[in-house]
Amino acid sequence: MDSNNKTDKNISRRSFLRSGLTAAIAAPMLNFGAFKVFAASEKRYSGKVIELVNGTQVFDMLSLINPLGNMIAAGVSDKPKLMDGHKISEEYLSFLLASGTDVFHPAIDVRAEQGLAFVARLNALVAEHPNSLQRIDAIEDLSRLKKGERVGFIVGTQNSDHFTELDDINHFYTLGQRISQLTYNSRNLIGTGSTDRSDGGLSDYGVQVVERMNRVGMAVDVSHCGDTTTLDAFEVSQKPVLITHSNVRALAGGHVRCKPDEAIQAMARSGSVMGITGVRQFVSDKEPTNVEHIVDHIDYVAKLVGVEHAGIGSDMDMDGYDDIPEPYLSAIRANYKDSYAFREKLDTDGFDHPKRIFDLTDAMVRRGYSDGDIRLILGGNFKRVLGEIWHSESDR
Repeated sequence: MDSNNKTDKNISRRSFLRSGLTAAIAAPMLNFGAFKVFAASEKRYSGKVIELVNGTQVFDMLSLINPLGNMIAAGVSDKPKLMDGHKISEEYLSFLLASGTDVFHPAIDVRAEQGLAFVARLNALVAEHPNSLQRIDAIEDLSRLKKGERVGFIVGTQNSDHFTELDDINHFYTLGQRISQLTYNSRNLIGTGSTDRSDGGLSDYGVQVVERMNRVGMAVDVSHCGDTTTLDAFEVSQKPVLITHSNVRALAGGHVRCKPDEAIQAMARSGSVMGITGVRQFVSDKEPTNVEHIVDHIDYVAKLVGVEHAGIGSDMDMDGYDDIPEPYLSAIRANYKDSYAFREKLDTDGFDHPKRIFDLTDAMVRRGYSDGDIRLILGGNFKRVLGEIWHSESDR
């Protein structure tokens, strides 16, 4: 299939799904005890699955609230400064509202000079869509969300390069940032990323960064950090350290971006939560790779350290990666080392579309998880730990 045909197919699929979103919110269709969540799709879910998703404040602790393809297109444009890759159209906003997810963490990898612009642009989205978007600064803000009508997002970044001095942490906190991943895949002044050739752990400055983040109430995230840097963060931090989006290394062929048992156990000892992703090579190194294999990772974490430490961090936008048209999909692949082990597809089958949270819930129901445990995994666990990390209003 040539790239033009692939692009047409992707655009058609997105348009097809979006065409039924508004109707789906207003009137789900009952058919032999199963609900049709998206009017344009024939997929139906049991009343139990619908009730679990609709009755739970669902957290996706790494999911973009604008199309990733738009962001990449803006970056590689002949006039990138004139293009707004973070804009959310009304059509795409309806996509978010119908997804079943209530709280998003739309963090990206930013360099020092990009941090301020990125955080400012996220803040502007609230002014542009005041009735539909809510910035989440504290646990109390979650009460302002309403399923299908208003979603929230947590300001975060997938690198802490913009903390060029310790006082920058306080500055960005006042701007609304509540989560910061210490490193992306490479080494920085703080520590080492997962694909660097060697990992020296947290630097002296990195230790100070973690301590200052603890003090102001900003969550430390180690999803992309190397193993030693990850373990150092858990040792240094006086508060739980998040793994917002990573998977179990033992189930993914030893992939460097996934976490070893030692890190998962350290996460649990800190009282924290690990969000499981749907990126194909992080889920399995074998085919087929489908939503059942994502549940395998949840099972592994639950059995190793307890279900109260498992959550969701899909690591994608609403459409997934494979729908991104060329040349932008190739541009994504080109930014990573061979150790990322990309295969033909980047998305996990059954977890590559906007209603993926329903499919995942359906899979957990089939696997025998109790309603209470499913609610914890969908959002309760991350809500709990964020409440422990963030200062309450009375503490500020």
